[in-house]
Amino acid sequence: MKQFKAESKKLLDMMINSIYTHKEIFLRELISNASDALDKLYFRSLTDDQVGMARGDFVIDLSVDKEKRLLRIADNGIGMSEEELDKNLGVIAKSGSLDFKKENQTGDDVDVIGQFGVGFYSAFMVADEVTVESRAYGGDGAYRWYSRGAEGYTLSPCEKEGVGTVITLHIKEDTDDEKYSEFLDENRLAALVKKYSDYIRYPIRLDMPTSRLKEGVDPSAEDYHYSPDDYETVYEQKVLNSMTPLWKKNKKEITKEEYSAFYKEKFFDYEDPALVIHTKTEGSATFSALLFVPAHAPFNYYTKDYEKGLQLFSKGVLITEKCKELLPDYFSFVKGLVDSEDLSLNISREMLQHDHQLRLIARTLEKKIKSELLHLQETDRETYEKIFAAFGTQLKFGVYNDYGAHKDSLQDLLLFPSSYEGKPVTLKEYVARMPEEQKAIYYACGETKEKIDMLPQAEAVKDRGYEILYCTEQVDEFALKMMMTYAEKPFANVCADETDLSTDEEKEALKKQNEEAKSLFETMKNAIGDSVSEVRFTDKLKNHPVCLTSEGGVSLEMERVLGQMPGSNGVKAKVALEINKDHPIAETLKTADEETLKKYAVLLYDQARLIEGMSIDDPAKFSDLVCELMTK
Repeated sequence: MKQFKAESKKLLDMMINSIYTHKEIFLRELISNASDALDKLYFRSLTDDQVGMARGDFVIDLSVDKEKRLLRIADNGIGMSEEELDKNLGVIAKSGSLDFKKENQTGDDVDVIGQFGVGFYSAFMVADEVTVESRAYGGDGAYRWYSRGAEGYTLSPCEKEGVGTVITLHIKEDTDDEKYSEFLDENRLAALVKKYSDYIRYPIRLDMPTSRLKEGVDPSAEDYHYSPDDYETVYEQKVLNSMTPLWKKNKKEITKEEYSAFYKEKFFDYEDPALVIHTKTEGSATFSALLFVPAHAPFNYYTKDYEKGLQLFSKGVLITEKCKELLPDYFSFVKGLVDSEDLSLNISREMLQHDHQLRLIARTLEKKIKSELLHLQETDRETYEKIFAAFGTQLKFGVYNDYGAHKDSLQDLLLFPSSYEGKPVTLKEYVARMPEEQKAIYYACGETKEKIDMLPQAEAVKDRGYEILYCTEQVDEFALKMMMTYAEKPFANVCADETDLSTDEEKEALKKQNEEAKSLFETMKNAIGDSVSEVRFTDKLKNHPVCLTSEGGVSLEMERVLGQMPGSNGVKAKVALEINKDHPIAETLKTADEETLKKYAVLLYDQARLIEGMSIDDPAKFSDLVCELMTK
């Protein structure tokens, strides 16, 4: 028996138990090796007429012997000589495919999958004995490689007709924890081929069981009664893989219906995608991508159970179902796949996050998704608004998260309901319509557009002819605060103290009025308590008597949102109670006695909270005050 030429047992144990997360991966690896062998002989046939085989003659055959617990993977590829078996299978992590690729650097003609050389040994995850019988093209005879694992292997001559390789696995016995027999079930093998190797370019065939009536049974006879005994199981050879990836085809040759059918079958959706992105990139990162933006959010999209990620292929062979590193969180709604020639098939899920090529692909995809969304925004606004209705919240979170690191990249994708014709608008559209004298982008927060329109401050801003963005989602104001400006225009909450549209003369006149009523406001402030920082007159209200104005970085809406979060520690907005200087209530306050003034103060504060859509601390007291003042 020969010994492996690497640190055998330790390396083999580590590879089997650590590199591959799922045991089912072994079939992908062995089929990929078979595909390599076919590629090599096909490449030889291009310059060697003696090969005598056309592209359609190359196949990979699977077969099962359940009684003997044997699984075979056979190919009619280039095969291996005795020396190559010893060299390629006797040295763990030796890659014959990599050597072949180095020796045949002739451009696009060479396209083999495996490069690391560890995939073959994944067979020992499910098998306790592995036999390889191979006859090399142009060789004198066939040879058998046999091993039971890390202790070593034997190499001897054998009988084999035709060139190619047959790998025979003796599948392990079942244990309490592992059911290895699943890899002797034809339907399970077919499913694994479909999952991982559907786009291998050569037919993968398997004898599949099917039922048929036994000879002599006539179900059309008058006295026939159905009986399971009338049927027998027969085996028919079926091709398991489709071989031609949709993303490898020319975009001009693919119909919208084909894209939709592929999307709905692969990603289990009942509705056509809203947007298809089919791209191929060459250069520092070479890959094909077929991406889809769903027309609606999955039922669990905004929950912790949702998993983002794209399917990742290497030359048509699936590496992982959900490669989360390919998508930033704010584009997590995108579904699809990436097929890269720069990634090795044998790279594991745990190693993917550290792969340089993967990061290059991710950055390229991010730019492509953004550009396609912006293009859709300009060319098919109705569809874009449908996408944004489903996933706009995630884009706004993307602006806010990571301390605004992505705000410049995402800001043009945002839509906000607007007072302009009641339609969603982009920030770019808002700024383009701004009057020359308007200095800020105005927004207001509330549960609905209708409630925002009831705000006294909103009425005053619209009267000036200025457009207002409606912030009806919890994340909206946080995103705007994080952006701070757009096109050098600051964002201004209409309910904030810095939003003052008065002229200098009007500001000076108001200041004088507030100074004259200083003692009046001190009495009212004391009656309300610490709930307000100040009571004052304002000239920014049209018909409403009173409002609350936030001061500082935390608005009333932010207070409400933060108050619903665990660990908020009672974050409070600093607010001032503002009274319309031109409303009749202003004169009433000036002439009221001190006790009545205190009652007015509490009543007006509660009234202002109700206008803002907020609750009041003591509804019973509010009701009593209203009744008391009405009956005077």
